[in-house]
Amino acid sequence: MIEHLRDLLYGALTMASIVASLAFLRFWRESRDRFFVMFSAAFALLAVNWVAVAFVPADYEARALVYLVRLSAFLIIIGAIVDKNRASQ
Repeated sequence: MIEHLRDLLYGALTMASIVASLAFLRFWRESRDRFFVMFSAAFALLAVNWVAVAFVPADYEARALVYLVRLSAFLIIIGAIVDKNRASQ
C-alpha cells in the first residue's frame, strides 16, 4: 500500500515539475527574459530527478548520485536569481 502511494506521489511531483517547466517556458516565449528559461530548465531537471528517484531502487548504492540532478536544478535557480538581481542594478 505504501509503495503505491509513494509511486503516486512521485508521479504527481513529476507532473507538477513538468507543468511548472512549461509555464516558465511560456513566460520566456512572451518576454525573452533568460530568468524564465533558466527556471524552466531547472524544473525540467527536477522532473528528471523525480523519475529517477521513482525508478532507482532504494538499496542501490549509487542512488545518492541521482540527487546531483536535484542539486544542479537548485544551482540553476540560484544562478537565475543572482543573474536577475545583477541585471537590475
